[in-house]
Amino acid sequence: MALHRYARRFPIIGTITFRERIMSRICELTGKGRQIGHNVSHANNKTKRVFLPNLQNVTLMSEALDRSFKFRVSTHGLRSVEHNGGLDNWLLKTPDAKLSTQARRVKRELKKAASPAA
Repeated sequence: MALHRYARRFPIIGTITFRERIMSRICELTGKGRQIGHNVSHANNKTKRVFLPNLQNVTLMSEALDRSFKFRVSTHGLRSVEHNGGLDNWLLKTPDAKLSTQARRVKRELKKAASPAA
């Protein structure tokens, strides 16, 4: 969707990214979103379709903050978080562009909690 298409109807979109404004089907930790492709029939007719990520509502525990946080995460993202040693390690190594606003907020809290200790 083009952003300029909605700019006149929703003036607030200029300040907040359109991706975060609407509850979209995007993983909050990996940024993985929908993909577009084709259904292909036996006669090789192609019709448009959408491949959606497998999103799950999960509660992840932060060991450094000793708190839990609720995220909407793809199953691929959940495996990646576990592979990297938990939520804290994942957030610290992931660029901010891929994270949702809530995940960026948690990342800021993690950095703030780690700085006095260092």
